[in-house]
Amino acid sequence: MKKLITGVFILFFACAWSVAEAQTTAVAKSEELAKPYHPEANAQADIDSLLQIAKKDGKTLIIQAGGNWCIWCLRFNNYIHSDAKISALLESDFLYYHLNYSKENKNEAVFKRYAPDGAALGYPFFIVLNGQGEVLAVRDSGSLEAGESYDQSRVLAFFNIYKR
Repeated sequence: MKKLITGVFILFFACAWSVAEAQTTAVAKSEELAKPYHPEANAQADIDSLLQIAKKDGKTLIIQAGGNWCIWCLRFNNYIHSDAKISALLESDFLYYHLNYSKENKNEAVFKRYAPDGAALGYPFFIVLNGQGEVLAVRDSGSLEAGESYDQSRVLAFFNIYKR
């Protein structure tokens, strides 16, 4: 019985150590990725400025909602900038904005205006606006995932729906 208790005790600490190590690895990976969200920003003013440009240039505004605390938000940002096809498509046809949601700034008025139920989708999620500021779509990102990254064909298909 004593050996069994000792074995369970050792197993418990080995599992706890593995969980702690996995969390440390995830934090280290997130620290390597760019932090595109800015809690100090005036999000509505930024979006209003981008909408003026979108209207003038005939582009669509993609808003990626999330925060620097969200590993999937950081991964998506990294992915779209490191994939040449996606990066080129975004550069030519879209404007892109990272709408911060964090304890420092929840941007409640902006979320209420453009995506009142968006948080139910999980983070990141996307708000697609035309040049007049009309919401064309609010979309989750989970369907774009592949393993611990994203699927190029799914991401391109998503963006191409809103290409003008």
